[in-house]
Amino acid sequence: MATPVQPRWPVKLPFTLQQNEQVLLLARRHWAFLTWKLIKEAVLALVPIAILLTIAALTFGLDGRGGQVVALICLAWFLVFAVRSYFLWYRYNNDLWVVTDQRIVDSSRRHWFHHAMASADLDDVEDIKVHKEGLFPTLFNFGDVRLQTAGEQPNFILSGVPRPNDALALIDRQRDAAKRRLRGVPD
Repeated sequence: MATPVQPRWPVKLPFTLQQNEQVLLLARRHWAFLTWKLIKEAVLALVPIAILLTIAALTFGLDGRGGQVVALICLAWFLVFAVRSYFLWYRYNNDLWVVTDQRIVDSSRRHWFHHAMASADLDDVEDIKVHKEGLFPTLFNFGDVRLQTAGEQPNFILSGVPRPNDALALIDRQRDAAKRRLRGVPD
């Protein structure tokens, strides 16, 4: 039997645990996943601003009405990417995968007015696969754990989770234990 996990950060689960259910794994995307996306957002926000300011300074200068218009355009562009970056951070902090000794729960929030949650019993898990591809996932040891289930949601993807091989091993052990309990075979 796996030991319950004590998270390194305060987590309020978006669901109620069943009687005698214990959380064994709390997974979020790896920090490098968010960092890479935020770097791309910063580049997409700042490079066009720098180009526009350079062109404006060279053609008509940044003084007067033209400079004010360019400044407003740059500010609006920057604010759009600041909001996009906030929601990337929000989603990163609110996407959560929980593995208990009874089930797997996938909970995600894209924004304040959205919440999607799916759950599958461990004994419904049929296949488990780890997918790691690319330089950063290999260097920082993160990837996807893909589960095929016999339940309502046929596929669960724990996307960009740290140490995916460890997550696969834990889910595999717990799935086997759940199937033994279902058949009445003691652990």
